[in-house]
Amino acid sequence: QLQLVESGGGLVQPGGSLRLSCVDSGFTFDYYAIGWFRQAAGKEREGVLCISTSGGDFYYVDSVKGRFTISRDNAKSTVFLQMNSLKPEDTAVYYCAAADYCSGYAYEYDYWGQGTQVTVSS
Repeated sequence: QLQLVESGGGLVQPGGSLRLSCVDSGFTFDYYAIGWFRQAAGKEREGVLCISTSGGDFYYVDSVKGRFTISRDNAKSTVFLQMNSLKPEDTAVYYCAAADYCSGYAYEYDYWGQGTQVTVSS
């Protein structure tokens, strides 16, 4: 069973960068696609992007294309979300989650981390 833990969130000024990490303390990390979701205050959780077991990436929010990238290091059971050129509208709690296949729908994911807050403000 996966146990996902996110880290790397914080307060950053517009235009700044953050790198989020999602670490699995279980033993089957390699077999799962890992997605990043975000939930802003008062809004529904939305899929942002996902990385498959083979390293392919899938974007679900057009506004992050060209600014966010996803990568994984299976040896370290870690997935990274690099966020550049951050905007105030990126402010949200960011969650990583695991599923058999990449999807933009939260219900497709079986395991979730606790989330990490990202705040973009001057």
